[in-house]
Amino acid sequence: MSDFKLKASTLALSAALLAPFAAQAAVEGPSGMDFYDVPFVNTTQNGDLIWYREANVNLGGGAALAKAYNVMYRSTDSLGEENVVTGTVLISSNEWEGSGERPTLSYAVGTHGLDQSCAPSMQLQAGSDYETRNLRAALEKGYAVLVTDYEGYTTGATPTYLAGESQAHAALDIFRAASQIPRAGIDINAPSAVWGFSQGGQTAAWVGQIADDYAPELDLVGVASGGTPADFPVVADYLNGSTGASFLLGGIIGLSEQYPDDIPVDELASANGKAAIADYKNKCTFEFLFDYMNESLSSYTVGNKDLDELLQVPSINQRITDQNLGGAGADVPVLLYHGTADEFIPIEQSIELKDAYCRRFDKVTYDVYPSEHIVTLFQAAPTVLTWLDERFAGQNPRNSCYSLARDPESNANPGGGDFIVTLDEWNLDAELHLATLDQTVELPEDTTISADANITDESLQGLLSVPDFYAQLNILIQLTVGLSVEPVGQIEATTRLSRDGVLSIEGSTQANVLINTAGFSWLPIPFNCRTTEPATFDLNYEGPIADFGAGGIVFAGETEFAELECGWMTALFNSLVAGPGQEYNFRLVPPAPERL
Repeated sequence: MSDFKLKASTLALSAALLAPFAAQAAVEGPSGMDFYDVPFVNTTQNGDLIWYREANVNLGGGAALAKAYNVMYRSTDSLGEENVVTGTVLISSNEWEGSGERPTLSYAVGTHGLDQSCAPSMQLQAGSDYETRNLRAALEKGYAVLVTDYEGYTTGATPTYLAGESQAHAALDIFRAASQIPRAGIDINAPSAVWGFSQGGQTAAWVGQIADDYAPELDLVGVASGGTPADFPVVADYLNGSTGASFLLGGIIGLSEQYPDDIPVDELASANGKAAIADYKNKCTFEFLFDYMNESLSSYTVGNKDLDELLQVPSINQRITDQNLGGAGADVPVLLYHGTADEFIPIEQSIELKDAYCRRFDKVTYDVYPSEHIVTLFQAAPTVLTWLDERFAGQNPRNSCYSLARDPESNANPGGGDFIVTLDEWNLDAELHLATLDQTVELPEDTTISADANITDESLQGLLSVPDFYAQLNILIQLTVGLSVEPVGQIEATTRLSRDGVLSIEGSTQANVLINTAGFSWLPIPFNCRTTEPATFDLNYEGPIADFGAGGIVFAGETEFAELECGWMTALFNSLVAGPGQEYNFRLVPPAPERL
């Protein structure tokens, strides 16, 4: 066997790890950070397991996790050169309820950052990975879940961020590596799928295009790709000087690592650019996101060359467009999904990717969410997992290729200013527990909140909308009561997103409570009661940004209803409704997706 050819950037080897060993042998790796030091190895095939170890991962309480492993395995970069990749293997504690072998899902993460501490395997151990919510949901289904770190998180290396084929190779080879872990119970012949969003969406789509040639032995039944950067020049132009400018800088760093001769970043970068690159390499997503927001690429280049000038250099243009998606590939069902308010990756180029796939085959499903980039990542999870269940069950996918629906249009906030997340008529699943009556009143289903959350200046302003509704209340006898919750002024709050991806909201809104009628459904009696002072509802929350998606943000607490003015029934209604200790529970969730 020939010696494994390591790139120069991965040659920070530990002298204690230089003993060669056979590729197929199941070798337990060292503890601690020594696991990430690349040993001198002999391997023969892509996906060869170099070593593994049992891992302690923090997915939060109640995760359906039986066992976890770290793996190091052989893969291939975008130029066909052999490399070494690490990752995490998660085994569900739930039984697979379908027929046949437990399915295996390669979950391709989105942007995490270039520092080694940003690697998914390390963040999963620390309990700081922002995509944990989706991993938990996949484990709940009973899948085995594989999470590649992609190339570059071994000691001394820099990730080849956004190099599409390299990422896809890593996501495919981890199937092979995981199947070699002793007693892990992962079958290389089991049905498999790939799911990813943003950078992970790019990875998943590339998997669909190369899997037949690169890993023909896999039973790949589906590819779910969301928030996908499919046309790199278009996406780069969208990011340049905008709220997502940090991702463009990261992409230049990652692609120059993969193609150093064609994108000579040391020659292109000015002194300011070199300082920015050195700083960027030491940060994770929610650190650099704000530090480089709205910066133009020209601020980092010699002679202040902007993106358009750089793309006129043939070698740079070639390597950027090499990442574009839509070419020939596997005839495997594909789910594409995107948010209309995506402020980082424009939805128009996602529609063009759908059209390109539909020209080739008709197994393309497309879903649209009324949300921005990060919210769509989590909001889509239940729909994606249902789609994956159907693929593992062998069902035919819903076909969006012949849909007569109009293509969705972007309603993203304009770039170049503050980072604003707009909530447009988000659903408020709300209930009030009346203390004296000891009864719960549910607000109508079409109760909504519309708001702008300005992450830059840490403010949130919005409006509560509650349609008039009826509730059944036992007031001596069971009565049908017509109620109104009348907002007073705007929702006012401060909102912060920490550098660990933790969202905090502190604010309040006020509303008057009105009793319009009380009686029987066939004989309503008008009362025109209203509280003399509005009630205050505190809206306080702290938790992972993932809650902005499908799980919903929950505001809960107690308020006081002031006395009511009800004419001759004032004394009775005040004794039953007014006073402190009125409990409320509001769950804020995004609107449902549209389907093409």
